[in-house]
Amino acid sequence: MTKFLLAVHVIAAIVAVGPVTVASSLFPPSARKALAAPGDVGAAETVRLLHRICRVYAAVGVVVPVFGFATASSMGVLGDAWLVVSIALTALAALVLVALVLPRQSVFADGGGDPAATVRLAMFTGIFNLLWATVTVLMIIRPGSTTGA
Repeated sequence: MTKFLLAVHVIAAIVAVGPVTVASSLFPPSARKALAAPGDVGAAETVRLLHRICRVYAAVGVVVPVFGFATASSMGVLGDAWLVVSIALTALAALVLVALVLPRQSVFADGGGDPAATVRLAMFTGIFNLLWATVTVLMIIRPGSTTGA
């Protein structure tokens, strides 16, 4: 059962978190392009599409920690330091996404915003992506783990 839970957890992370990290990274330059060419319908559509991808896959991404907790419980590692740090970083990444990235994207998707705001959005997106990269590394290395899974 542990291997099944782990497989679902990893697949969910790839399928849900991957698109959010890519789309959110593409968003600031796309928003700058849309701001530079206000009449460019294609640029505006790209911004709206990237925002929709981020919103939808962020919602789907809730599956990742659910199966992560199930996997950790099955493996008996819920109290391990690497997992506790991963959980905290995951919660922080989710907070950055929900409180700092998605609302700012929404402003641009609705046709507002200014070029300076894209710089801040890019910074928050980078923080989100760095947090997820750190969690991924912790999940792969699992410092101190002897579970062998």
